[in-house]
Amino acid sequence: MRERIALALLLTGLIAWAAGCKKQADQAEFKSAINNSFAGRHECVWPEPTKLPAEADTSKDEKTRDYDALTDAGLLVRGTAEKNRFLVGSKQVNQYDLSDKGHSAWTPDPNQPGYGNFCFGHFNVTAIDSATPNDPSNPTQYTVKYSYEVEGIPAWASTPESMRTFPKIAADTSIQTATATLVKGTNGGWAVIPPPQPAP
Repeated sequence: MRERIALALLLTGLIAWAAGCKKQADQAEFKSAINNSFAGRHECVWPEPTKLPAEADTSKDEKTRDYDALTDAGLLVRGTAEKNRFLVGSKQVNQYDLSDKGHSAWTPDPNQPGYGNFCFGHFNVTAIDSATPNDPSNPTQYTVKYSYEVEGIPAWASTPESMRTFPKIAADTSIQTATATLVKGTNGGWAVIPPPQPAP
């Protein structure tokens, strides 16, 4: 009788151990699949590529604040000029262009010469918070909630001025959460459909 109880306990322990190992393996595969879907994607200060050199009206141009913060970070150089206006005279504008430091941080847009962005890091999944099969009887598709951070944030993006001017940078210095749908492929690996969109 004792042998049967011991055997039953051993089998229960083995089943639980195997289930735990499988869960850990799945989580590692989910994490890898989400990170792969982020490959080559970087966080940048502007949502769209911007043209440089640029001019900004100091009295009303919203980009002046952006450009001034990047100038303070050493990525741009600022000059001034008078711009003639038809029948009204002239107005002062700031002119901005890449500094030597800015050239190394600038990511040019291959489709638009003169356009680009300042990018400051890449996504990395830190943990799988939950994974729920969409169909428990056929667990080949999961809804996965995960935590992520942005790695590789350079010194210029970590300054208080940069974080105040570009709220996205401040948000990306903390752990955030998002959800993705993962599907198991014919080769047994997992893929994200569609590519995950981090929370704004």
